[in-house]
Amino acid sequence: MKVAVLGAGAWGTALASHLAQRHDTLLWARDPALVADLAAVRENRRYLPGIALDPALCYESDLRIALQHALADDALCVLGTPVAGLAAACTAMRDAGHVPAHLVWLCKGFDVDTMHLPHQLVADVLGAHPSCGALSGPSFAQEVAQGLPVALTIASASAACRRHTVEAFHHGSMRVYTGDDVVGVEVGGAVKNVLAVATGIADGLGLGLNARAALITRGLAEMTRFGVALGGRYDTFTGLTGLGDLILTATGDLSRNRTVGFQLAAGRALDAILAALGHVAEGVRCARAVLAIARQHGIEMPITEAVCGVLFDGVAPRAAVDVLLRRDVKAETN
Repeated sequence: MKVAVLGAGAWGTALASHLAQRHDTLLWARDPALVADLAAVRENRRYLPGIALDPALCYESDLRIALQHALADDALCVLGTPVAGLAAACTAMRDAGHVPAHLVWLCKGFDVDTMHLPHQLVADVLGAHPSCGALSGPSFAQEVAQGLPVALTIASASAACRRHTVEAFHHGSMRVYTGDDVVGVEVGGAVKNVLAVATGIADGLGLGLNARAALITRGLAEMTRFGVALGGRYDTFTGLTGLGDLILTATGDLSRNRTVGFQLAAGRALDAILAALGHVAEGVRCARAVLAIARQHGIEMPITEAVCGVLFDGVAPRAAVDVLLRRDVKAETN
């Protein structure tokens, strides 16, 4: 199979290296200097330092060449851009006249301008693409690049997209499950990042493991209410892309969003934290959109509201926790 991965960040690079173990895989990056360095040292020194990439992986900075690589009916194109770059990538693809037959995206979050999920951003540009979907799940790029076990879900209304994605990715240390709840999978991937900021704050304040467990559990309830209201299915949020991804992002030391919360609790300014991080923290980008959509639908999301208060309104982390603790008693299942 021929596979083109567009975007040489940590996650795109890690998956491209995995794909290259079995398939003719090309990794595209916009910066020719980055592409030259990747080809020379077989390592992404910025995003995955110290991890050798598969020797069969090829690199390209010309988008047309990369897209042509994935034009065949049995080929696959993987969009490894963040949410903020997804619409632009689709526009470039459309304008180049090379829209692949099978297309999957990796990003998690809501677009801050349109408040659209990734599948809506793709549809805004490409229309009703017949074979596309979201590949998501609990996954740190560094561990995948190291060849450690991981399980992901491909969510698509297209059986062909699901089949091609499984054929491409399901080998070695990676398992890929299938489903058709695109909304549920994307909501889980977006909201868990906001909730991970909350657990990072709690851990940074030294509130203990009891508090972390409570935040994860109540955060899952919050995510599920939100996702079902937007059209997702309840059981999706107990799976890999809901509970699984939430646990990983809220507890793992490699989590960028948890790191943001942890450092906010230490009193660091948000701008300084993000500058030092060197990677995108999607929970910060989409927290406002999640809260705005929740308010439009009349959905109660107190943890998300507390996170937004700390991120954007100058609320002290400890004060935000106190507000959550003072909430009125309610039935757990509401």
